[in-house]
Amino acid sequence: MREALERKLAAGHDTALLRFSLGIEYLEEGDFEAAIRHLERATQQNPSYSAAWKSLGKALLEAKREKDAVAAWKIGIETAQGRGDIQAAREMSVFLKRALRRLNLPPSSTKAGSPRR
Repeated sequence: MREALERKLAAGHDTALLRFSLGIEYLEEGDFEAAIRHLERATQQNPSYSAAWKSLGKALLEAKREKDAVAAWKIGIETAQGRGDIQAAREMSVFLKRALRRLNLPPSSTKAGSPRR
């Protein structure tokens, strides 16, 4: 599947959905840095793509970039709420709370912002 998606990208079909799909493939394969690259691109191409923000946070967390994951999920939650995507906002809120506990930070200790690149 990933190879077919990579061929589409190489052919010039660079869309947020394609980047999201590639990010998910790489995430499932355990290549977190490649997943992050594609998911960041998906969020750049479509900043309101709440599923991409959710997956970007997961990839960042797996890459041991907890603070960046927190930032991605905060943006994702705001994005999802703005679009009325309540389920995605709830899921990211749970992920965010877990990450903050892992970092020993209170829920209000970090501000929303772009994940470091």
